[in-house]
Amino acid sequence: MLMTRNDLHESDYRKMVGLLNIRLADAIVLQTQVKQAHWNVKGPHFIGLHKLFDEISEAMLEYIDMIAERAVQLGGVAEGTAEIAVQRTLIEPYPLDISTGGAHCEALSAAIATFGTAVRKGIDEADNSADKDTADLYTEVSRGVDKWLWFVEAHLQADA
Repeated sequence: MLMTRNDLHESDYRKMVGLLNIRLADAIVLQTQVKQAHWNVKGPHFIGLHKLFDEISEAMLEYIDMIAERAVQLGGVAEGTAEIAVQRTLIEPYPLDISTGGAHCEALSAAIATFGTAVRKGIDEADNSADKDTADLYTEVSRGVDKWLWFVEAHLQADA
């Protein structure tokens, strides 16, 4: 950790950097899974899903940057390599043998929901550490993730 004049207690910002890096791993893994779906989706709703998945990927890249930069602002190191992301993530591996829009929506909705749950837990953890800025960052990410989950799940609910 690097010294910072941030007024959070050192133990709090050390804890936050660790938690931010875990969410960073999840965000990186989720972004790659969304891109996997974008490249490989097939079926009658191809163009809509192809575009939707690309929009989600772009949003995830923004979340990745926000989370990584917050860790560095607190004197930490953003640990965002692919190897670390795969080791730390809570998100299940993405199935490589799927192609239909429905199958991709099922897989992505599960991954997005897992990430959303973890981010919401992060809001509480940041609040408990008196880090309102990290809580606010997580709240912003949570709102976006909930929107993307809604968009993806809408494709699963069409025939319900």
